[in-house]
Amino acid sequence: MLKFIKQSLSDIDGVSIYPIISLTIFFGVFITMLVIVLRMKKGKIEEISNLPLED
Repeated sequence: MLKFIKQSLSDIDGVSIYPIISLTIFFGVFITMLVIVLRMKKGKIEEISNLPLED
């Protein structure tokens, strides 16, 4: 199965850019979420962590 996919992808021009783009998007979202969480106030974190326990 992998051989079939590899052969199909090798026929497409410029396909090597897609893994780079997807990795860049992944790290961009990951770093953004990390910054948001690290900058969040402690009171807000406690409020969010108690949500499943409320009615």
